Amino acid sequence: MTLLLVIVVFSCVFVACQTAPQDQSWTEDVVSYSGFQLWSATPRNKTEREFLLKIRQDYELEVWRESRSDNRPVDLLISPDFQTELKLRLADAQIPYEVKIADMQTEINNENPNITDSGTEFENRFSHKMDWNSYHRVDDIYGYLNYLADTYPRLVQLVSVGSSYEGRPLYVVRISSSSSGTKPAIWIDGGIHAREWISPAVATYIIQQLVEVADNERLLRNVDWYIMPVMNPDGYEYTHVNNRLWRKTRSMTGSRCRGADPNRNFGYQWGGKGTSRDKCSEIYHGSNAFSEPETRAVSNFISGKANQIQVYLTLHSYGQYLLIPWGYAVEYPADYNEMRDLAKAAASKFRRYKYTVGNSADLLYPAAGGSDDWAKSIGIKYSYTVELADTGRHGFILPASFIQPVCEDFFPALEVFVDKVATIKV
Repeated sequence: MTLLLVIVVFSCVFVACQTAPQDQSWTEDVVSYSGFQLWSATPRNKTEREFLLKIRQDYELEVWRESRSDNRPVDLLISPDFQTELKLRLADAQIPYEVKIADMQTEINNENPNITDSGTEFENRFSHKMDWNSYHRVDDIYGYLNYLADTYPRLVQLVSVGSSYEGRPLYVVRISSSSSGTKPAIWIDGGIHAREWISPAVATYIIQQLVEVADNERLLRNVDWYIMPVMNPDGYEYTHVNNRLWRKTRSMTGSRCRGADPNRNFGYQWGGKGTSRDKCSEIYHGSNAFSEPETRAVSNFISGKANQIQVYLTLHSYGQYLLIPWGYAVEYPADYNEMRDLAKAAASKFRRYKYTVGNSADLLYPAAGGSDDWAKSIGIKYSYTVELADTGRHGFILPASFIQPVCEDFFPALEVFVDKVATIKV
């Protein structure tokens, strides 16, 4: 993608580097999105959808949201280089559009409050910096997980399932009211795509509610929990330091472009529709299935507990969807109706935000090699992708003021999954 970038150099003197290995240099370019805009265009028929597809290809535009049907918006990130020309082309084609974000860098600057003092009260009282009023770096999140493991050793076990490409631990939090590990379990992960900051925030909120809120003890009686707040810690940290809109892992690919899309890297229908061989593509599927240490470690851990884990929830953004496999094509598993009914029951618990339930390839687009398809393929019956808020006003740059409302809205839906899982014998 062609970008007009304003580059500023930061060194490790100015940023926290604790989560990187000591020989890891963070002296890299910082990407500015000054002047970039987010446009939302709404095709009304097949001809207009094909016109937008051609524009995307001609200008190598980054797509934030796709459309497979009429009257559903397509969200496109537009470089200042192309804005004048594209306004004329869309006007000539009479395709309606609106500018959702007038200056992306301004939106980024305003997304997260100054967190220099964020969590100070918590740190003084509890030896951690976590709160849900701002987005936190990997150090803060991992510090909180260690705090919980130290403070609630009978309830919380912090498991390192491996290391990321850059050497960060890959942590899974096991929450259980018993030590036997024989109860049916629910898996939740966040942060597969680095720029989707709301997903680690929701995942850590769920952990906090399960561990530190006594009224939620009922959710632990018959169910164990495995929660991984940040599956892609290298990419997530990179979004805080260098490029807010980075999506992939940070592995070397043998080209000028780094990383693979971890949600195209799982080993079911790998390399199919909605993926790319281009190492510079946002949807590059990797050199082979599980080529990324992050996806490989997670798959090994989950595979060892596939008989125990009954629900797999992977948190993403954005769009407000509860998506059901299969994602590799518009294909439906034999138990699709049962999966849909459970998802609709969960969605009925949402009050602030309305979620659409359906097959992921049908509602959005085919995407092979996804983690939910893989989880379903190894026998985890209830496997879903959750696309969190919002529906496009802010997209991936969801202001921190939304964290608490999104978390509070989502948490009650977990009761539906708990009630279902509690009836299953493992």
